[in-house]
Amino acid sequence: MAEYSKKMIQVPTINLFREQDAGKQPVLDVRNLGIDFGGLTAVDEFNMTIGPTEISGLIGPNGAGKTTIFNLLTSVYQPTRGSILVKGIDTKGMDTARVNKLGVARTFQNIRLFDDMTALDNVKVGMHNEIKCSFLSSLLRLPGYFKAERKANEKAMELLEFMGLADIADQKAGSLPYGVQRRLEIARALASDPAIILLDEPAAGMNPSETTELMHQIRRIRDHFQIAIFLIEHDMNLVMNVCEGIVVVNYGKIIAKGTPDEIKNNPAVIEAYLGRS
Repeated sequence: MAEYSKKMIQVPTINLFREQDAGKQPVLDVRNLGIDFGGLTAVDEFNMTIGPTEISGLIGPNGAGKTTIFNLLTSVYQPTRGSILVKGIDTKGMDTARVNKLGVARTFQNIRLFDDMTALDNVKVGMHNEIKCSFLSSLLRLPGYFKAERKANEKAMELLEFMGLADIADQKAGSLPYGVQRRLEIARALASDPAIILLDEPAAGMNPSETTELMHQIRRIRDHFQIAIFLIEHDMNLVMNVCEGIVVVNYGKIIAKGTPDEIKNNPAVIEAYLGRS
């Protein structure tokens, strides 16, 4: 397994970059991003860069605009201003499916699995970008259909095994414990072969031991698949221990950006969470 340092260095962007990713194209480059809903500015002047193997966190008080930012990054919302580049490609005007094909996958604050489908089939749903089988081949059950189905099953089982879920492959997703459903949703996101995964409160509802296991899994995902991870999380222990860079937002604007040590001692961050003394 590769060894990574948490050292951050300045490169020719408006943000810090991981030392190991220096000289590589950012997987995500967000410039002056903003969105208005009517007369309300929900996000304004949001800038950040994420390297191809970076684990970054987005934190802030409730209602700070974090999920809105994720919705912008995945084209659920179209920005009012600014730009989002995924591997150098501007996503302006793209729909969510096209952004996913570029390499952006996500999980949700409220789990969105297909409850009546098995864990295995839920993961296979995430392979819509990868399965190469024509409608005619599927309809007539031609050899190409069975080949694609076999490959999908093999890959889905590999992902379930990686996430420690191989033993529940044939169980319906809706019957699984909450923490297991969280891990299954991550497995489904990995099925699309992403360059970056956006995790929206992945530890929500988990007990302390499940959260600790999730922390290790996030690192394993990055190291094994060599991808970037960007997460929203309220569990500060997880954020401070797994993230190399952290962005803090409040009222839709960045109030701090830096390493975990810099963030936890930042007066603006302390005030945003605790109020003025």
